[in-house]
Amino acid sequence: MVTTANHSLAKIDWLQLEDQLNSRGSALIQSLFNAETCREVIAQYPQQALFRKRVVMERHGYGRGEYQYFSYPLPDLVAELRRDVYAGLVPVANRWNELMGLATRFPDTHEEFIQRCHAAGQCSPTPLMLRYEAGDYNCLHQDLYGEHVFPLQMVVLLSDPKRDFSGGEFVMTEQRPRMQSRPEVLPLAQGDALIFAVHQRPATGTRGIYRLNHRHGVSELRSGERHTLGVIFHDAS
Repeated sequence: MVTTANHSLAKIDWLQLEDQLNSRGSALIQSLFNAETCREVIAQYPQQALFRKRVVMERHGYGRGEYQYFSYPLPDLVAELRRDVYAGLVPVANRWNELMGLATRFPDTHEEFIQRCHAAGQCSPTPLMLRYEAGDYNCLHQDLYGEHVFPLQMVVLLSDPKRDFSGGEFVMTEQRPRMQSRPEVLPLAQGDALIFAVHQRPATGTRGIYRLNHRHGVSELRSGERHTLGVIFHDAS
């Protein structure tokens, strides 16, 4: 049984986290998992009964490496993270949609949101684990999956960049209207979580609110092996 991360979530200053999301499109949660929890989650990767689908990225032009989507019922730790982090982020998501002039509002609980996804035919769970080896990388992309999209998602770095791998930096780009994309490399330590924009977020300019478009990916691994847990809050069709 993997240790719960709820004690770490309880220490999060959600208002400070929202400030980071508003200004940068991403927010770091340091040491969400301890090293033992990271090792326990990595040990789940070979357990095929936990997963519904394995994707080899090179076959689809996504990059190199592979990932597996968890099946329902999700492992307890993943289900708790999805439920509790959603609850902390839903006020941000609703404010973002209001500022961007989007009609969609998200319900208070993740259970209600998943019911909305399933009613629209988005019934496949999207939390996943990713594995990279030397030479692997993930092309810039957006995890949309269907009509209902929660505008924020989370990754947790499970491997130790000081010991397990080199390279493999998390990368985000920000596209402003009629401007070139701005890249940003976001260094993570083992157990750190990063919350970031899935697609668009609001920004304020001289003419009012406009939308910034985000993509994310992973740079090429130079050596070793890198595992990541991804928590996407909407399900897939």
